[in-house]
Amino acid sequence: MTAVLVLAWGNRSRGDDALGPVVLDRLAATARPGVTLVEDYQLQLEHALDVAAADLVLFVDAGHGTPAPFSFAEVPADDDPASPFSHALAPAALLGVCRRVGAKVPAAFVLAIRGEEFGLGTPLSAAAAARADAAAGFAATLLDRPDAAAWRARVDASDVVAVS
Repeated sequence: MTAVLVLAWGNRSRGDDALGPVVLDRLAATARPGVTLVEDYQLQLEHALDVAAADLVLFVDAGHGTPAPFSFAEVPADDDPASPFSHALAPAALLGVCRRVGAKVPAAFVLAIRGEEFGLGTPLSAAAAARADAAAGFAATLLDRPDAAAWRARVDASDVVAVS
């Protein structure tokens, strides 16, 4: 069985920044064998342990300026992250950490959902909630077929980036 990690991050108190966790909530409604769901405020160095234990990773986050409703792309490991700090990492940098410590670097993809309202104390916008539904549906189809080649075939699929 393929071990799949879905790692979502965002701040539920900052409006549309909650998109990653909201999508994770929707995915959690259906148990899937071999799928681990992890939520945090941001990607941290310690998440490299979760990533290295997986065969396939789906990173889920809100994206400012992301095409609506969402974008989906494969992420290569970045061995030279732009930031020298380990407080918060990008998905590519986290994969690079795995490689630098000699851990497994699984195939990894990012599902970025368009967000527009990120103010502290603001609720998730209605538009973002609709995009979360679309993104969760898309992610569910990925999780139903946990295969890197199948996921790669969806990267440029016409249903990934649509006008909303």
